[in-house]
Amino acid sequence: MVQQVPRLEIRNVTRAFDGRIVVDDVSLSIQPGQVTCLLGPSGCGKSTTLRMIAGVDEQDSGEIYVDGQLICDTVFRVPPERRQIGLMFQDFALFPHLSVAQNVGFGLKGSGADKALRVRELLERVGLARFERAYPHELSGGEQQRVALARALAPRPRIMLMDEPFSGLDNRLRDEIRDETLDVLKQEDTAVLLVTHEPEEAMRMADEIALMREGRIVQQGAPYNIYNAPKDRGAVEFFSDINVLRGIVRGALTETPFGQFLAPGVPDGQEVEIIIRPQHVKVDFDRGGRGPNPTATDGTPARGVVERARFMGSESLVEFRMDHDGSKLLVTVPNVFLPNLGTVLWLTIRRDRCFVFPVTT
Repeated sequence: MVQQVPRLEIRNVTRAFDGRIVVDDVSLSIQPGQVTCLLGPSGCGKSTTLRMIAGVDEQDSGEIYVDGQLICDTVFRVPPERRQIGLMFQDFALFPHLSVAQNVGFGLKGSGADKALRVRELLERVGLARFERAYPHELSGGEQQRVALARALAPRPRIMLMDEPFSGLDNRLRDEIRDETLDVLKQEDTAVLLVTHEPEEAMRMADEIALMREGRIVQQGAPYNIYNAPKDRGAVEFFSDINVLRGIVRGALTETPFGQFLAPGVPDGQEVEIIIRPQHVKVDFDRGGRGPNPTATDGTPARGVVERARFMGSESLVEFRMDHDGSKLLVTVPNVFLPNLGTVLWLTIRRDRCFVFPVTT
């Protein structure tokens, strides 16, 4: 089987400012029609990576390829306008003095008829054909975002770079616009690199996530794999609230108030952190089994006292203070579950849903 040439390939790219490395040996590749998300906290190097791909910033080392052709290294550089790369940012940057159709067609080459046909095609695709003569200030935020998408796609870019393009929209509209944008990009068979600090957005849109931290890609893979097989505590913590237990490994096992946890490959005497997401803690109303019964995977029940309970819409968030050491434990329960403060409940933990990581200094 012949391996497909990536639409975009970044090899060992590094960038430093004033001696501080902000992008550190980053490599990734994206196939046509694939959406890859650079996910990470503010300041981790995501946007700098995008700017180097676009050609508005220069890498200190490394190479960037489009369809197998070198577009830049530290010596050779294809100008930004010749890279066939589209850009979308938080600020839609529409020209206020141009109509919607003129904004979409801005920069298009070819005959007037060809340009008009392409503009009409894209406006129909994003559902804005009736607004072709309107001006940006007459549109809602979601409509302006659609215009920006149509304009970025008009020259038929091979790659679309998107830097937090939905952050200015309200939550309900954001989901709708994300899905519509994804549909249009897939139809165009465009390779997409999306930058965001929101895990939910990455999970919703990406075929592949590259989790970035302090200038490096620390883990890369399908959203399911990133979420369910995280590389370290930071990867778990970035996607959800966490609970942390600590223990010492003896014979590949760690003793906790919730029973023993396997720690394969960790040497005896090593301290480990056991990471548990709140949704994987189960509430048992007493050890006699009148509530949900613990299974073989749930380990030993431990007692906690309710300190706070809040209804969050689709679930309830309950905070416990544990009897064994006074630590706090967060638990999410589907639907409405609001026990009185001070209520004593037994808790069990899904051992098959926990992550065990050695404590590093």
